[in-house]
Amino acid sequence: MNEENLNPNPAPAAPAAPAQPAPVQQPSNGANLNDNELREANEAITKLVNSYHKKVVGQEELCLALTVALLTGGHVLLESVPGLAKTLSAKTLAAAAGGTFSRIQCTPDLLPSDIIGTQIYNVNKGTFETKIGPVHSNFVLLDEINRSSAKTQSAMLEAMQEHQVSLGGVTYKMPEPFIVLATQNPIEQEGTYELPEAQLDRFLLKIVVDYPSRAEELQVLDYVLSGATSSDLADSDKLSLDTIAKIQGYVRRVAVDDAIKNYIINIVAATRDPREIIDESLARYIEYGVSPRGAIALVQVAQALALINGRAYVTPDDVKQMRYAVLRHRVILNFEAAADNVHSEAIIDAIFTKIQTP
Repeated sequence: MNEENLNPNPAPAAPAAPAQPAPVQQPSNGANLNDNELREANEAITKLVNSYHKKVVGQEELCLALTVALLTGGHVLLESVPGLAKTLSAKTLAAAAGGTFSRIQCTPDLLPSDIIGTQIYNVNKGTFETKIGPVHSNFVLLDEINRSSAKTQSAMLEAMQEHQVSLGGVTYKMPEPFIVLATQNPIEQEGTYELPEAQLDRFLLKIVVDYPSRAEELQVLDYVLSGATSSDLADSDKLSLDTIAKIQGYVRRVAVDDAIKNYIINIVAATRDPREIIDESLARYIEYGVSPRGAIALVQVAQALALINGRAYVTPDDVKQMRYAVLRHRVILNFEAAADNVHSEAIIDAIFTKIQTP
């Protein structure tokens, strides 16, 4: 599809040919990542993905999202009906990365202290002792997060953003890497609490997990009957947390040209002033645009995708590839959109179509 830059007040046509957008410069790998580092990253990522598929059938989009989250240190919100291997995927990722894993079943009576920990009075010693909660793990699965109360959900905000929690006036750092994988069931609405925008924005990605294909589901049955899903990963299939930290450092060194930065800023700005970019028929559905955290998420995800694809620099396709996952929970639509069955993906596509690609 040809993409054009829509300007509400176009300048009169000049006799000279219009200036073309500057091409994205491909920085020298030596200035950022050298060939050996790219090869090391590729080997680690390939090993991680292969280990994932030894336990999980299909779910390529979910695998990519979890890999990107691990490489960037971001959090993921997973939405789907039950039984689509979300928990298995999270446990497999934790095992493949060599990290610790905790699963927290969210219920309406779950308290913040059940997650972050609490202080317990020791009668014998006459002192309070701190009991650390299950959130202190490398990988934390919040199962059906929308079933917990707003007070409990807010207890995760400091942990997700600052990678720390406070108990009794003492700050406890999270282990690194620290990744929250939260699930929510879109079908059952009774007894659920809508996630506030402040918490949604702290998730790097929101993935909608779909049903497997017939061939994949047949393979699932074969996996279950063979016992492959119940066996643990071999040590040779696992990475170390030191390796993960090194690859995360490589991601931060992936070069981002100024043209790419401006492209991302134009996309984000279009969500805030949509009537200047897209048709009024779609612009009227947007209640709030993307925050600066969304722009940061776009560039971080693009850097991770570039490294996964074996490059030390970001291209526009890296920005586009996971646009739904990065923006669908950040483009806030109004009640009219829900009434007219308009989804944020349609708005995102309209904006990307109109913003000129560098």
